Amino acid sequence: MGLISDGSTVFDAGAMAAGFGGALVFIKKLTASNSATLSFVNGASSVVLDTTYKEYLFTLKNIHAGTDDTGLTFNVSIDGGTNYNVAKTTTFFRATHGEDGSSGAIAYVTGADLAQGTGFARLDNDMGSDNDQCMSGILSLYNPGQTSFVKHFISRTSVSRPTNRANDVNTSGYANTTTAINAVQFKMNSGNIGSGDICLYGIA
Repeated sequence: MGLISDGSTVFDAGAMAAGFGGALVFIKKLTASNSATLSFVNGASSVVLDTTYKEYLFTLKNIHAGTDDTGLTFNVSIDGGTNYNVAKTTTFFRATHGEDGSSGAIAYVTGADLAQGTGFARLDNDMGSDNDQCMSGILSLYNPGQTSFVKHFISRTSVSRPTNRANDVNTSGYANTTTAINAVQFKMNSGNIGSGDICLYGIA
């Protein structure tokens, strides 16, 4: 049985028709080991971050902090990673809940956003550094290689906090440049990335 929409076959016998959907293409994996930064630079070490794909997806897996009450941040570059200082406007929402059932809340966190700031943008906050605490999530960057519009991003992360609480953090915003973005760097806002993997994918 097929699926037809507006006269076009979308699915037939369980397979997607040509021209619909996209492929997730693995590009590069970086593994932290007490690392100050993890950087994805177009053209370096087999990294592709240009007009090849209109969407790039970063998966953040078991990012472990070296110190309590810190968070993973990112910034972008338009000069091949020489400078990570593009102006960004961002939002930062957080839901939280305790292991004991307390402290359930959702809030906008003003201190974690940027208003045309050139610094690193927060992807989470209040990460714990106990052996069993970490952060995982995703960051999507849209059409960074084009030169007509600002560059949008969306992120969602899950964080275990030192106070035995879970954070669900949603961030979004844009890099306010029409110049092509060709590098992305991750770092903690305090201390190093103790361990964890960040993988880059292109979505065709």
